Amino acid sequence: MHQNLKYFYSAFFITIVGIIAAVMLEPTHKAYALYLILVLALLEISLSFDNAVVNAKVLAKMPKKWQKIFIWIGLPIAVFGMRLIFPILLVSVTTSLSFLDVFKLATNDPAAYQHALELGFPTICAFGGGFLIMVFLKFFVAEKHDLHWIPAIEENRFISLIRHYPGGYIIFALIIGFIVIYNADTNQGGTLALAFLMGLMVHEALGILNHAFGSNMTGKVMQNGLMGFLYLEVLDASFSFDGVIGAFAISTNIFIIMIGLGIGAMYVRSLTIFFVEHQTLTKFRYLEHGAHYAIGFLAIIMFIKIYTHVPEWLTGTVGIGLIIVAFVHSNIANKRST
Repeated sequence: MHQNLKYFYSAFFITIVGIIAAVMLEPTHKAYALYLILVLALLEISLSFDNAVVNAKVLAKMPKKWQKIFIWIGLPIAVFGMRLIFPILLVSVTTSLSFLDVFKLATNDPAAYQHALELGFPTICAFGGGFLIMVFLKFFVAEKHDLHWIPAIEENRFISLIRHYPGGYIIFALIIGFIVIYNADTNQGGTLALAFLMGLMVHEALGILNHAFGSNMTGKVMQNGLMGFLYLEVLDASFSFDGVIGAFAISTNIFIIMIGLGIGAMYVRSLTIFFVEHQTLTKFRYLEHGAHYAIGFLAIIMFIKIYTHVPEWLTGTVGIGLIIVAFVHSNIANKRST
């Protein structure tokens, strides 16, 4: 038990720091602030649990040094960058306000800031959905696997045909993007299309750089370290979009949101290291497949959110549910094979 808890010491530390910060921010409503932080942390963990499984696949190939960098340097990027600065930057880009004006709005008039953020949410969803659908299609359509969880989906004739065509999964993604954006508001169509294409381009650009760095021995270190780190940060960003917006249904205090989501993000990172050290993906054969199905589901949800609201509890529940089913099925398969 103690050996397993050691992976979460850093998360416990961040939790204590976050609690102290929350009490200082809300000295007259301490209990309420702590309750909000708990709910926000659970929201982040539920929405990003599948992210931990996918992260473990990338992290397992990285040196120990970069694994630690992912935890200690990647965390401030995730907390301050994606949960505080990035939403403010998005509002600034989608409105006529400067970054400083938006920051003042977020601290002095959270309700107005939330409204401005929601106006730019379709663009966020188009970008995040584009990136995540590429992660999903790259795994199931572009990559060849010896093991299949649901062969009827993963190894049917249509998927096999696309897999034999280099870049076929990109065409598949473009078709999905066309269907999604075709029915969008004409005033937003161009912006959404550009955001969607940017999501695809970021995913492919990271793949190109990864390949380029892997062409020599020096690059191999970069491939397993720097490029993996960048890939994980972009993936974390895509997963954080849903949580950042959903958090405003719980609190309008941007600093409470940042603390709560940041604590949740730290536990997700700790889970990632736990999965790597215990070779969880090797022991539970369908876990990685389940995580990628969850990613595909999240991408679809983000596309749907361009048009209508989808409850955050549904997104988190289905994501965790797919992981649990994959875990249980892996356990059953392991017992049958022994």
